[in-house]
Amino acid sequence: MGNYLTLVRPRVCRGRMNMNIEILLNALVAYFVMVDPLGVLLAFNGLTEGQSLSYRRKTAFRAVALSMLLILGFGFFGARLLGQLGITMEVFRIAGGLLLFHTAFGMVVQPDVPTKDSTHGQFNDIAVVPLAFPLIAGPGCLTLAILLFAKASQVDGGLLSTTLAITIIMVMTLAVLLMAGRIAGIMGDTANAVLKRLLGVLLAALAIQFIADGIKGLISQPIG
Repeated sequence: MGNYLTLVRPRVCRGRMNMNIEILLNALVAYFVMVDPLGVLLAFNGLTEGQSLSYRRKTAFRAVALSMLLILGFGFFGARLLGQLGITMEVFRIAGGLLLFHTAFGMVVQPDVPTKDSTHGQFNDIAVVPLAFPLIAGPGCLTLAILLFAKASQVDGGLLSTTLAITIIMVMTLAVLLMAGRIAGIMGDTANAVLKRLLGVLLAALAIQFIADGIKGLISQPIG
């Protein structure tokens, strides 16, 4: 990921928007890789299988809106907040990995029927967990936000460019999620069922990787 974070010497495009094109492109590539809209589409399709179109749309809008708030919040205030709470990014990665593994396990072992809440008779709300966190705005994405905003704040037009890049990626992700139903219809039930379980295994592997990276970071930290 280091290649995506390397900011070359900025050349600022001056105008009414005071935009920095190089920082904008750098952030676009980095966030596209980290968010992975196509991967989120597969997870979204598996988690909302059998649910109504209105619910899927509402969930997509809420998940993307919450993700954008999380990313921008961590970009502007994340480093300070975690420092005040005494929470390191390594611990944050482990927590996100555990949440993601719980979701992946359910995708693999649960039957292909809508899961309803026994008390209210409604579908469980997945917009916050696992869609917004840790699938869209995961530990890696939030860490990236802290790093990019820290560098962008030192360049004229950097913060505006980085914020615009995040907005573009979030709009792209929303558009992909809104088309998930059509893509699922083309693929068919059997392919969706197989893909759902395959994705669950991949998500479990990603969760373990988050946890392993967090543990490795904790071990490598100097004592005291």
